[in-house]
Amino acid sequence: MESGCACCLPCRCRPLMGLTWKKRVLAALQGAAVASGLTTLILVLVEATSVLLPAEIKFGVVFDAGSSHTSVFVYQWPADKQNNTGVVSQALACQVKGPGISSYALDPAQAGESLEDCLEEALALIPEARRRETPVFLGATAGMRLLSQKNSSQAGDILVAISRVLGRSPLDFWGAEILAGRDEGALGWITINYVLGMLVKYSFSGEWIRPLEGPLVGALDMGGASTQITFVPGGPILDKSTQATFHLYGSEHSVYTHSYLCFGRDQMLTRLLAQLLQSSPGPLIRHPCYHSGYWATLSPATLYESPCVHTTPPPGLAWNLTVEGTGNPGACVSAIRGLFNFSSCEGRGHCAFNGVYQPPVRGQFYAFSNFYYTFHFLNVTSKQPLATVNATVWEFCQRPWKQVEASSPGQDHWLRDYCASGLYILTLLLEGYGFREDTWSSIEFRKQLGGMDIGWTLGYTLNLTSMIPAQLPARWRAESYGVWAAGVVFAVLTVVATLGATAVHLLWPRG
Repeated sequence: MESGCACCLPCRCRPLMGLTWKKRVLAALQGAAVASGLTTLILVLVEATSVLLPAEIKFGVVFDAGSSHTSVFVYQWPADKQNNTGVVSQALACQVKGPGISSYALDPAQAGESLEDCLEEALALIPEARRRETPVFLGATAGMRLLSQKNSSQAGDILVAISRVLGRSPLDFWGAEILAGRDEGALGWITINYVLGMLVKYSFSGEWIRPLEGPLVGALDMGGASTQITFVPGGPILDKSTQATFHLYGSEHSVYTHSYLCFGRDQMLTRLLAQLLQSSPGPLIRHPCYHSGYWATLSPATLYESPCVHTTPPPGLAWNLTVEGTGNPGACVSAIRGLFNFSSCEGRGHCAFNGVYQPPVRGQFYAFSNFYYTFHFLNVTSKQPLATVNATVWEFCQRPWKQVEASSPGQDHWLRDYCASGLYILTLLLEGYGFREDTWSSIEFRKQLGGMDIGWTLGYTLNLTSMIPAQLPARWRAESYGVWAAGVVFAVLTVVATLGATAVHLLWPRG
């Protein structure tokens, strides 16, 4: 029996030894999987850093309904804000085809329909998921202010028609209303100082910061029906009706601002022609601001439709009048001065014209809209001295009409009016607002700054973003590259060890 037992012992011992090795390998693989898995978990949870993901982008659409045309702007800004105000950039500018909305007084539905093409362009830019939360607003300026004075019912019908079109868009309609001239001036001031980095700017460290206290620039705006001046005076604003105060980027700003209705370019030209008509003895008007050799016929009825013309037509007025240019800049300036009431400020300090309070102009100014368009045509927007600007405008006014036409083909619509507009701007700035030869260099004539159009719409959007709740940026857990790489290695080892242990358990022979 002992010899039999000795013979069979190896046969019984081999399966026992095989089972022992299987357990050892399985235990080793399971231990490696547990160790590498725990290491991976520690790296992910302990070494991770909390980071902010990029903020989502919000959008805003603003319609600028001026007296002569309408423009549409799309702005965008990060959903998280700096000191409760969005950091805004211009994403789109679209010119609406046709005249200003006040021209549709007899067909208000057409005013709304005219906006649809530019509205479609704006919608194409805004992601569909963002449209319901994107505010859209239309602000009408001096053209509609005049129409509202003349016929408030017609002005109301136009706004209703526009509200109908914008209200059925997929955007969040915030309203269509007539802006007060004071707001138009103040919002234009915000635009300029924002774009110049006076309110907030991007630092070298990659953060938006509020700049140190410094001189803020003034704004000079001229549309078709009104003109605005806005700046920070050197002392207190004595007439509180000319003061605008607002809160942006954690700071409060107070500015002097005033809007002169009927002193925009188009209404100035209408008033000037009506004034010359009043002093003309017959159906021929000799116009000193039109070039010699120019003549045209017009219907005087259109002049007296404007609420800015306060005189009545002369008795026996002909159906058609002939206007003949004389090209006399001296007489033109005299006629333009007749549009102002300078005597109302005689003996009064801090007064501009028409009895309007104004502190002395101070600091740098940016002049835009028709200030820029007129001087750009006359090629005097490069900070030329006042004497050079004055001489250039006078020389242009004295050119014969045929020479002017030949040198500027394709600009017939406004060509005859650049002489009057140039001399009017000089009169307004020097005799009206009080700029002098030594302060003339403080005015810059610009259309855009930093790739953005200058006007009230950007200022409105900045003010708008302060009313839109900020979104906190999303937080996430992130690791450095080295920690991330180590985590990947240990995760792979965990998977390999787990798969190895499974294979040993299932495939290792049992005997």
